[in-house]
Amino acid sequence: MKRRRRNSLSGRFIFTSLLFICGILLFAGYSANFNGGIFTRAASAIFLPMQRGIDAIGSHISVNTEEAKSRSALIQENQELRSQLADAQDQVSQLQRQKTQLKDLQELYQLDQSYGQYPKTAAHVIARDSSNWFNSFTIDKGAADGMKVNMNVMAGKGLIGIITEVGTHYAIVDTIINDASSVSAQISDKGQNLITTGSLKDMTESNVIRISSLEDPSASVAAGDAVVTSNISDKYLPGILIGYVTNLTNDANKLTRSGSLTPAADFKKLREVLVITQIKETGDHE
Repeated sequence: MKRRRRNSLSGRFIFTSLLFICGILLFAGYSANFNGGIFTRAASAIFLPMQRGIDAIGSHISVNTEEAKSRSALIQENQELRSQLADAQDQVSQLQRQKTQLKDLQELYQLDQSYGQYPKTAAHVIARDSSNWFNSFTIDKGAADGMKVNMNVMAGKGLIGIITEVGTHYAIVDTIINDASSVSAQISDKGQNLITTGSLKDMTESNVIRISSLEDPSASVAAGDAVVTSNISDKYLPGILIGYVTNLTNDANKLTRSGSLTPAADFKKLREVLVITQIKETGDHE
């Protein structure tokens, strides 16, 4: 501590002494009118290095100050750009959500127009089971909104399931891909009756629903034919598209055929649905 103070005092003393000497030399030089003489040269020899040092320190301070200002400006500009980027990303995400919602609404509108004979209401999917498929899911409308058990539910281009449980402000829908689901159906333009049976295994492996008991002894039904709900179904209203025949094979009895169909709805991406508020009279079978 004492050594630092002594060094500091020594430096100040030397600096003051030099200034004093230079002052005397300059005064003596001017008094004797020795322009360019020994006094002036001596003073210059002392002052010039000091001036260069002072100039160098001043330049260094100026450069550092400018660098600090420049660095601060860059940091502020970077923060502003980051904020603008975040805002732009939020806008893009919002536009993407709006685009998805618009697409869903357009599909619902087209579906509504295709089945204008049935009264319907739209609902949002708010929860589903733990599988990757919409085996069962919950909508945001319930008894308070007029929902009832056995109301048919549609999405995409056709049937997806039926309401099996109703709460005050929610309802649970079991879909036609459920292992416990079976629907009495028919070939749309030919009228042959058949049964569709849900299978998560088949959906996971091939994205298909099973077909069985197809009454088609003449084998007139082919891949691509539309399958709809039939008049003999007690829970499902008639004429609702289920899907399209994928393949068929003859059964051992040679009177019926079995195979699979591709569903008309995407059971992995259900967000908006239409509930048909008309109920078909229930009976002992579907």
